[in-house]
Amino acid sequence: MFEPPFRTVLKPYGRALVELAAKRPEILCLSGDLTRQCEVDLFQETFPERFIHAGMAEANMMSMAGALARQGFMPFVHTFGVFATRRPFDQVANAIAYPGLPVRIIGFMPGVSTPGGPSHQAIEDVALMRALPHMTVVDVADSQQISRVVPAIADHPGPVYLRLKRGENPTIFEADDDFSLDSVQHLSTGGEVVLVSSGMMLPATLQAATALGEAGVHTGIVNVPVIKPLDRAGILRAVRGARAVVTVENHSVIGGLGSAVAEVLAEEGLGVRLRRIGIPDTFAEGSKTAPYLFRKYGLTTQHITDAAWSALGRDGTAPRARTYETEEGEYAPV
Repeated sequence: MFEPPFRTVLKPYGRALVELAAKRPEILCLSGDLTRQCEVDLFQETFPERFIHAGMAEANMMSMAGALARQGFMPFVHTFGVFATRRPFDQVANAIAYPGLPVRIIGFMPGVSTPGGPSHQAIEDVALMRALPHMTVVDVADSQQISRVVPAIADHPGPVYLRLKRGENPTIFEADDDFSLDSVQHLSTGGEVVLVSSGMMLPATLQAATALGEAGVHTGIVNVPVIKPLDRAGILRAVRGARAVVTVENHSVIGGLGSAVAEVLAEEGLGVRLRRIGIPDTFAEGSKTAPYLFRKYGLTTQHITDAAWSALGRDGTAPRARTYETEEGEYAPV
């Protein structure tokens, strides 16, 4: 179960949005000059009369989405995560979050999944959106969850920020998995160390758990598709009795999943050791490939394994995580 390499699906979000829009005429699609890159070329081809090309003017696009929502439409707004959060933050706050409008903001290319450098890397988008009242923050892990989250957020009250890996996405879960906007997923229960992961870091987290298990470390695994509001009860059930917790995210270690889990542990007075895997307090550089950046900034399977081993105070060298050769149409953790 959950064994890489995983088969990939191309443009699961774009197809899911078209399928939903066929049933929901109130859905409009807004694009910030990144139509093909955000998979909504499929929407433009199918429903051109409901497609709005807002151009490279993201602040105006967010204000426009708020106005459309006030008129009874349900805008789905698309651009890269950094341009959906950092650039138009004031407009998102005042035109969408403050009035609690049903605008769905879709931010592609999170963290260092893009090698495009600081101008294109959304390393703080979760922190920004978590800070906004009324905003729900979602970070799903695979193609199945992407297909299911699109109709789920359509009926969710208030605004939603959804961060997504662009293009090919791995298929980790079965179609009938227990995905919900209300709860975390306990993929493996108990354990002396619990790995808490979100989004595209789940494959590496699963493989780290395998490496630890082969070394005799019983490991719990929690997938967190919704970072805000966080399922506090689900996190607490997972970590009670554990000696250590490791959070894993493709985001700054400040303000994201690791911070959200730390808040829960501190407020509940749980004396459990915490390690946070994420981008350090730095801007990442650009590169030719994203895997290079995952290695440079400590987001690999081996980094997760090492952090868990260290948190448990184990002697010696941490077990070596396997690496995988992938064929076309397959995805494996870095």
